[in-house]
Amino acid sequence: MSIDIIFKIAGIGIITAVINNILEKSDKKEIATLVTLTGLVLVLTMVIDLLGNLFDTLKQIFYLY
Repeated sequence: MSIDIIFKIAGIGIITAVINNILEKSDKKEIATLVTLTGLVLVLTMVIDLLGNLFDTLKQIFYLY
C-alpha cells in the first residue's frame, strides 16, 4: 500500500467540501446532501476494497484457505 490512497481520500474530501459549500450558498441543500453522501460512498468503497486486500494478505500469511 502506498500513500496514494491517502491523497485520493483527501482529494475526494476536499472536492466534496467545495461542491457542498457552493451548493449550500446557492440554496440547494438537498443536492449538497446528496453530493456529501456520494463522496462518503466513494471513500467507503475504497476502504472496503483495502480491507478485502488486507484479509486476503492475512490469509496468505497464515495459510488460512
